[in-house]
Amino acid sequence: MENLKTELKHKIIDVLNLEDVSIEEINDSDPLFGGGLGLDSIDALELIVLLDKDYGIKLADPKKGKDIFQSIDTMANFIEANRTK
Repeated sequence: MENLKTELKHKIIDVLNLEDVSIEEINDSDPLFGGGLGLDSIDALELIVLLDKDYGIKLADPKKGKDIFQSIDTMANFIEANRTK
């Protein structure tokens, strides 16, 4: 699971072009939206695409993203339970 969390941090920084953020600055339980990384709705769409492309997870209801994308912890748990790749 720790490997997945580190992988997620790298992918989020890369996909969202967070050039000023290092993986060490992202705590597993910090919120990704609002406080924390301060991501927005466009970033959420990018994360939905990332789930589909890299892990084979299609979100039928994009509103579930709010629960899934709370933190690195919640994303990793969701991916572990639902990945097809």
